[in-house]
Amino acid sequence: MKDKAAMKPKFTREASRLARSSSLGSLDKIMKMLLAPGGCPWDRRQTHSTLVKYLHEEAGEVGRAVRKKDWKNLQEELGDVLLQVVFHSALARRDGRFGLGDVIRTINAKMVRRHPHVFAGGGEKFSTPAQVLRQWKIIKKGEKARAARGKKA
Repeated sequence: MKDKAAMKPKFTREASRLARSSSLGSLDKIMKMLLAPGGCPWDRRQTHSTLVKYLHEEAGEVGRAVRKKDWKNLQEELGDVLLQVVFHSALARRDGRFGLGDVIRTINAKMVRRHPHVFAGGGEKFSTPAQVLRQWKIIKKGEKARAARGKKA
């Protein structure tokens, strides 16, 4: 009798479709399936705390791929970092805190807010990265101050 682990699994049509997809929504669906009852026991036992080491590890692997200019490996490692973002978001959604859409909305708003030279009609235009960085720091400092005042209220 063949070892079951050595046998090639026959995936469902849905699983095959998800595996070929380039959609962030498909990755989110895969994560939901892994965390669902009957999903993956390892994934279901994870917490934000247990996953932090993997996020650090994957970020380091991205850095190594960039330094080596190994673009194929960079593609894979960026996917692993993206998985960590989706995984943490799914855990937060499970706990009623926030979901992947909230994470995306937050970063979209931040990128627009911190680039008024691109997104604000008639706003100040910058010609050097140093000018942009200076403005970014000013905006970030203001955001942090407003957040601190909001926590005190």
